[in-house]
Amino acid sequence: MKYIIKFFSEIAIKSKPVRRRFVDKLAENIRAVLRDIDPEVVVRRHWDKLEVETAAGPVLQRQMVDALRHVAGITYVLEVQTYPLGELDEIVEHVLPAYARRLEGATFAVRCKRTGDHDFTSVEVERQVGGALLARTGATGVKLKHPDVTVDIEISKRTLYVVGERHRGIGGYPVGSIGPVLSLISGGFDSPVASYLTMKRGMRTHFLFFNLGGRDHEVGVKEVALYLWQKYGCNQRVLFISVPFEEVVAELLTKVQDSQMGVILKRMMLRVADRVAEDLEIDALVTGECVAQVSSQTLRNLSVIDEVSERLVLRPLIATDKEDIVRMATDIGTRDFAANMPEYCGVISVNPTTRARLERVQHEETRFDMAILDRALANARQTRIDRLAEEELEKLEVEVLSVPLAGATIVDIRHPEEEELAPLAVHNTVLKIPFYELHRKAADLPRDTTYMLFCGKGVMSRLHASHLQAEGGLAVKVYAP
Repeated sequence: MKYIIKFFSEIAIKSKPVRRRFVDKLAENIRAVLRDIDPEVVVRRHWDKLEVETAAGPVLQRQMVDALRHVAGITYVLEVQTYPLGELDEIVEHVLPAYARRLEGATFAVRCKRTGDHDFTSVEVERQVGGALLARTGATGVKLKHPDVTVDIEISKRTLYVVGERHRGIGGYPVGSIGPVLSLISGGFDSPVASYLTMKRGMRTHFLFFNLGGRDHEVGVKEVALYLWQKYGCNQRVLFISVPFEEVVAELLTKVQDSQMGVILKRMMLRVADRVAEDLEIDALVTGECVAQVSSQTLRNLSVIDEVSERLVLRPLIATDKEDIVRMATDIGTRDFAANMPEYCGVISVNPTTRARLERVQHEETRFDMAILDRALANARQTRIDRLAEEELEKLEVEVLSVPLAGATIVDIRHPEEEELAPLAVHNTVLKIPFYELHRKAADLPRDTTYMLFCGKGVMSRLHASHLQAEGGLAVKVYAP
């Protein structure tokens, strides 16, 4: 099977050197994503498109298309058949078998995109092919506006491309083509969507989590960060950084006036984020804040919060309605994470300020022992995101097996969309519990059974197995064929 990759339109208007750099990066990302599915995949770079060719079977082809649809920089993925370009009559004979069945009882229009010098025009191709299809298929007629079926043909120099299926990509710039950013992620609806938007815009996005208290919350945030990286990160090397903030919260609760705590907590987070970004040579921070959504996110308060950072603070959602944020979370697959996230909030003001005054905030901060912030930063843990599961396994011994144990129950924790693309074929009993529901449903599982967690790449299953084993009560292993 061959695929034509149509890259994001904004790439095409760049200068030649920039366009070449972006397309090269896109080709690199495509190879990185697809080689886990088909190590023999071939990616060819052209000036106006990329070609992907694979000898994999139908199941792997579906997985490849799904992966390509989530690679930033791609507008369309076209499934194509290629032929040496002949005369107009020969073009008809190649198009006819590809569309005859789909045109039965349907209206259609032929669209031809052509590059190179030929003895015919694109309109002549459309007329010739359209007339033949109307005469030789069960189509009900030609309809140039809003047809039931669009017959796509592309001609590039001496090659004919007959397009079968057209899949919409997410657009944007290739991840890694723009500078890195550090995203402050909490696992709710907003920050994962903000992180996705920076990834889609080509920024290599590292994740920074402030642990206000609780292992469950940290594991939940690791899950959503892993999901975003696996789905949209194109295997870029990024870090997950966890900063223990319990002592910071305790200091705020005992030393800072109640109405100022929310703003000052955010300032403390930005101070730490700024220093982490400096060490990583990152020029911008990212948050999921949206103006006026909560008390700390008024324009005045955001201005006071940003005063402590020497770096640009990006807020992709700043003027976005909550309903639209939830819709985006649904579209990108993070809504269920947020809905099942074990949230923790240790700083809740009774009467929070919405118009913070910088001098008042700075005065309150004189009561805060800044050495606590230094300790939090010193105790921060940096882990390559693809090693999060291994980090958890180092804490507890979780057995990883390539063959299911007799009598064990396999728990397929993949996202339903992923499970549908590649159903698990084993003789054991299989439970389908998406990873974002596993923590809640694990309490109801019978204790007299051995459970083997399974996911596509083995990362999420290791993370959850470690977590469940730490809680005790279940016999848990990992199934990684």
